[in-house]
Amino acid sequence: MKMFVSKDAAAWYKNELHLQQGDAIRFFVQYGGCSTVQKGLSLGIRKDFPVNPAAQITENGVTFFIEEDDEWYFDGHNLSVIYEPNAEAPDFQYEK
Repeated sequence: MKMFVSKDAAAWYKNELHLQQGDAIRFFVQYGGCSTVQKGLSLGIRKDFPVNPAAQITENGVTFFIEEDDEWYFDGHNLSVIYEPNAEAPDFQYEK
């Protein structure tokens, strides 16, 4: 699987979560919410460090990653995290 995090989305996370150079953010599966790939589940985020990443990217000095344990959630999709100016927040886009 592949993932992409836009520069604007990375800057938003860095600012909102008070992240420093070298910090890492994990995208993980959580119960509840809505998603276009898995009904009744959604992505959560937390400050963490990669152990067995299925995908990772470093943008603006912060590493963003998905662990192998959570790869099933994506059902063969890649993840793009794009900053949405109208919502003033990141948006998750899933692409096969």
